[in-house]
Amino acid sequence: MTAILRSLAFVLISIGLVAGARAADRPNVILIMADDVSWECFGCYGAQDYKTPNIDRLAAQGVRFQHCYSTPICTPSRVKIMTGKYGFRNYSHFGYLNPKEKTFGHMMQDAGYRTAIAGKWQLNGLYNTLPGSDDPTRPQKAGFDESLLWQVTRGKGGDGGERFWDPPLEHNGKFITKEENAGKYGPDLLTDFVCDFIERNQEEPFFVYYPMVLVHDPFVPTPDNLGDRPINHALNKAPKGYDAKKENFVAMVNYMDKLIGKIADKVDELGLGEETIIMFTADNGTNTGIRSQWNGTEIRGGKAGMKDNGTHVPFVARWTGHTPKGKVLSDLIDFTDFYATLSDAAGRQKTVDDPIDGRSFFPQLNGQEGNRRQWVLCHYQCYWNKAPGQYARTAQYKLYRDGRYYDVPMDLDEANDLGGSVDGEAANVRKELAFLLKQCPPVPSGKLGRTAKERPLYPETPNLLD
Repeated sequence: MTAILRSLAFVLISIGLVAGARAADRPNVILIMADDVSWECFGCYGAQDYKTPNIDRLAAQGVRFQHCYSTPICTPSRVKIMTGKYGFRNYSHFGYLNPKEKTFGHMMQDAGYRTAIAGKWQLNGLYNTLPGSDDPTRPQKAGFDESLLWQVTRGKGGDGGERFWDPPLEHNGKFITKEENAGKYGPDLLTDFVCDFIERNQEEPFFVYYPMVLVHDPFVPTPDNLGDRPINHALNKAPKGYDAKKENFVAMVNYMDKLIGKIADKVDELGLGEETIIMFTADNGTNTGIRSQWNGTEIRGGKAGMKDNGTHVPFVARWTGHTPKGKVLSDLIDFTDFYATLSDAAGRQKTVDDPIDGRSFFPQLNGQEGNRRQWVLCHYQCYWNKAPGQYARTAQYKLYRDGRYYDVPMDLDEANDLGGSVDGEAANVRKELAFLLKQCPPVPSGKLGRTAKERPLYPETPNLLD
């Protein structure tokens, strides 16, 4: 019996060693997504009003993508990036992720990763009081072992509140009141949680998804420009006047960059740079009330709109020893691509329940050319009283479903509709994009809100990419 036990122990140890070796070959992943801020606000993209040395440093140490595209507003982007699917398959309500959906959290858990999420949740269906909207365990059910989040089961009213000063948060399903967090700054608490999770799980593969609460309005002071003002929940009220709001917005962008630097520094301090992919992007364009100087041009925030300033977002990635230093890539990145990329990073084989809409850019993170996509697609009806629409585009040309056609780099404001009067490359691209859009389900028309009766979904739409 003793000999049998010894043999069994040897087998178990061997299995453990093999598993450990496999784990060492799989990078950790930290995916950071800022809230309501686009390319015109980052130094490495040409911003003039903001100081973002840490994001710029990640871009210099890794790769910067020039063409990453989200949707114009938060929930559609969040559902899209988490599930790897276009909205016509699974998006039905603002502020809602259908709990039946498989997320990249589930996928990374199944691949053996420890998973965590911090920041803004807002996916329980609070706005429509959908079934399970009061369930504090929904983040865990969505594939995350640990969580520290704002707006899980509480909105801004009642015992809820704002995300910045004295924030009400929910930690692994437990509600932490404004009073318990009195005198504290929400973004600091959330970033500290991320850093602590990284340190506690450094010996095994981990995945962190950090949808930040910065820099969404209200535009209020950060710890770096607070001065001697008393700290209480009333500090979350934005000041009057554009100049004061812009001053706070600049401070929020700068502070967001500072927190991203803190996470990157934690990774490097632990010696995990070569084992960890850090990715930074944003969910949609900047608030429309903000104007920014970019490369000598004034850019107005485009949140909720379908122009370039509403859907074109920053994206930088660093994986020490793998990503080419300082390389700028013109590859098209669609928000559906993140799921497929994480799957490749985890070294897993695709399964029948994986999404079909994305294409992995994992090879590009290894300095390889990869299988580049030729277009990105935006299907947009957020059910939040915003104008819907649908377009397909390349890096240069953009075609809306209604036939409007633009040379975007030459026409950021989309003032010059090329229509059908084009020839050469422009005509060929238009034809290809038009064919693609004909394969897509239509977007429900009108500025539909939370009371919309018709919310059609088309989950069986064939693969549009391959």
